[in-house]
Amino acid sequence: MKFDPEKYRNYYFDTVRELLATPSPSGYYEKIMQVIKRYAFELGASFEMTRKGCAILSVKGRDGGRTLGLSAHCDTLGAMVRAITSKGELTFTKVGGPQLPTLDGEYCTVITRTGKTYTGTFLSKSPSSHVYPDAASRPRDDANMYVRIDERVKSDKDVRALGIESGDYICIDPKTTVTESGFLKSRFIDDKASVACLITLLKIMKEENLTPAYDVKMLITMYEEVGHGAAYVPEGLYTMLAVDMGCIGTDLNCTEYDVSICAKDGHGPYDYALTTSLIEAAKASGLNYAVDIYPFYGSDVGAMWTAGYDVPGALVGTGVHASHGMERTHFEGIKNTISLISLYLGL
Repeated sequence: MKFDPEKYRNYYFDTVRELLATPSPSGYYEKIMQVIKRYAFELGASFEMTRKGCAILSVKGRDGGRTLGLSAHCDTLGAMVRAITSKGELTFTKVGGPQLPTLDGEYCTVITRTGKTYTGTFLSKSPSSHVYPDAASRPRDDANMYVRIDERVKSDKDVRALGIESGDYICIDPKTTVTESGFLKSRFIDDKASVACLITLLKIMKEENLTPAYDVKMLITMYEEVGHGAAYVPEGLYTMLAVDMGCIGTDLNCTEYDVSICAKDGHGPYDYALTTSLIEAAKASGLNYAVDIYPFYGSDVGAMWTAGYDVPGALVGTGVHASHGMERTHFEGIKNTISLISLYLGL
């Protein structure tokens, strides 16, 4: 290894904090793309946006004879206003697949089409144990929950007077925390932790004067959580490595301290030769890694293949506990992930 990822610990955590603090539920890309663009220019990568709001960051390699692809997604889970009740409550529809029971009592922000923002709270429709006999037992789902906004409203007319309408985004407070022991706790570690890995790797390449073996295209997607993040990729990619979270749980080997290498997910197996080369590289470099199968999972590579691209693809990422809920990972897993990506790039 030509660099020490530990040296970039503070830079990584500063970067991931900023990404997590910038709301970006699937399809809401303008603000987060301004952040990505700034990082690209600071770190010497070219930046362009696709028409659907994804970013492509380009880095020249030692050999321009082929182009290696990387992807990570900056879109997160969230919600949208579905309707406004006669009492001025907001019913909602999910964006992606948040675990709704974990949202009960969570703070959020409603963003209107005109750019106004209003704070609120996700609540059960039986929110008080002093009032409702089913307060503890009522299902926590989108039929039995709503958003209470922090404004003096008593009717749907009052809410609409604020500019809130159906289709407005509801962004969940990520509650990001970094502990002294190296844990990152937050919603939406999936997948902003991976985007921060790519940005940190750009920082490492600039600071350490490292050049990848081949040209690199980094695709930052904005629709992965709804299934079509990398349905478009730049032409001419030799391979594509998706960097997304590794899962932790029943029958899985991955921990928060490992880089996960996924052999198969809900869409099927990843490219055998590319996956094998990643396993061999991790093993030869002494990285902490795990090879696992994720049956309830999809990635940008799956979207790319479904769109018909003839590009071999693989998937790696830091181990993340409690995905789509209150997630957690550790800097050890992040370091191993950055290191494996660097080996893929031939740094």
